[in-house]
Amino acid sequence: MKIGEPPLAQPQAEPSPALPWGSSEELAWRVLALVNLFRLLIPLLLMVLYWTLNPRLVGQASAQLFFFTSIAYFLFAALSIPTLRRRWPDRLVQTAFNVSIDVLAISLLTYSSGGMNSGLGALLVLPIGAASFVVGQRLALLFAAVAALALLLQQAFTTLAARSDPADFASAGIVGALMFIVTLGVGPLARSLRESEERVRQREVDVANLAELNQFIVQHLRESILVVDDHDMIRLINESAASMLNGSEVAAGTPLGEVSPRLLYLLDTWRRHSYDWQLSSLSLLTSDGSSLVQPHFVSLRSSGGGGPTLIFLEDTTLIAERVQQSKLAALGRLSASIAHEIRNPVGAMSHAAQLLAEAPQLTAQERRLTDIITKNGERISLIINNVLQLSRRDSTRQERIELNGWLEDFIGEFRQTSQVDASKLYITTSAPELEVRIDPSHLHQLMWNLCENALKYGRKFDSNDAIEIRTGRMPTSERPMLEVLDRGPGITATDAERIFEPFFTAGKGGTGLGLFIARELAQCNRAVLIYEPRSGGGSIFRLVFADPQRWETQ
Repeated sequence: MKIGEPPLAQPQAEPSPALPWGSSEELAWRVLALVNLFRLLIPLLLMVLYWTLNPRLVGQASAQLFFFTSIAYFLFAALSIPTLRRRWPDRLVQTAFNVSIDVLAISLLTYSSGGMNSGLGALLVLPIGAASFVVGQRLALLFAAVAALALLLQQAFTTLAARSDPADFASAGIVGALMFIVTLGVGPLARSLRESEERVRQREVDVANLAELNQFIVQHLRESILVVDDHDMIRLINESAASMLNGSEVAAGTPLGEVSPRLLYLLDTWRRHSYDWQLSSLSLLTSDGSSLVQPHFVSLRSSGGGGPTLIFLEDTTLIAERVQQSKLAALGRLSASIAHEIRNPVGAMSHAAQLLAEAPQLTAQERRLTDIITKNGERISLIINNVLQLSRRDSTRQERIELNGWLEDFIGEFRQTSQVDASKLYITTSAPELEVRIDPSHLHQLMWNLCENALKYGRKFDSNDAIEIRTGRMPTSERPMLEVLDRGPGITATDAERIFEPFFTAGKGGTGLGLFIARELAQCNRAVLIYEPRSGGGSIFRLVFADPQRWETQ
């Protein structure tokens, strides 16, 4: 059912004209089925009474007629089962035919058992009363009148055969009157039951529609949400979360570890912190590698932890885009202040230190102090230049470039500048032609930072481990990607979540802005820069580019 369409078809079926007060067709067929069960049991019960009781209370007047009628009545009930299941012929036709058979069969059973003193005539009360649920009151009174006349007629034949006392006519009359009373009394009760059933069915429709509405709302929320139980099985996941984690639909009951091992790790980490800690710095990558996702966990158990967990997935890339303009404006103002208020004094200080170092009468201790002044002045100038470059990110000019060819030129320039042998810095690719869309100057600055870090921190002490630059496509999304791999000591788990923060550095002499600027430049070009440890030791910095075709359509 689609939202906005009429409710489900089953409760909207139009009532048959023969069913009064808008009664349910389903209820009528259920009543007919119950009455047919009565037809199946009565012949069996009467046969048991005939063979077990002595003196016999049934069938004593005409055993042959009693047996024939009982067997025929049972067979009729058995043959009625498939017609009731198929609901053919019409309900009204079946009711009239069945009541006629009931009147005939019970009248013959009563006659063969000696008349009204056998008590079998009262069996007609049930089928006549049940017919009042199925048909209108006038037709039900007609059935009662026919049944009463049939009982009086069989009693007349029984009296003529001198098998009973003429006073049994009173019993026939009483049973006939009882059938009329039941028929008249069942009407209001039937109406009440029908109305109650209709109300219940309408509530079922309302609940079903509400469930459909809730499901629709959950599936089409812009927010990505999923619910995981105690056993890490996904119980609910909307389209946005499934696309973010798996790139396709995820069925309920799927283990979370199969969809996103990283999210399972973050969930276990959250649980180990007693359900009162949020992973403010931990994140995961979407299935297509296009953006970083920040998870937020909420326990659905009211008291304490445990129980199902609601997970909100927040796309940090979208948040970064929203604050980008204000950040650039603030950085622009800050960089202007730095350039005027800090850069000139630092330059003058460095120049004075250089002049002082040229004096011939300086001692070794004094030269060391001037060298410290010069180096720290250069470091401050480097920080200023980095901040100035970051503030100019808004002037982005994306171009289509062939990545492998561009890298060959870049590596040649970097080797020449840094005096690195070709065997210590090389390129491997799994895609001969790899086209990306990015600002070449931004990519140059980003790659220079990554390669410098790899040479400085990505090799073990007294080691000649090579730096590898690998290109290819992401296995799930086919997006172009570039990796810088080293065999250095790696990055600790604690530092791994902070390396992209500004001014954070674990090495000596670093400014802590290189990786921060590199990630900012990647985001400016709709790319993603992530870190992960390398199997066997070392580090991998992976740059996942935006798909050029998709970028243009957006």
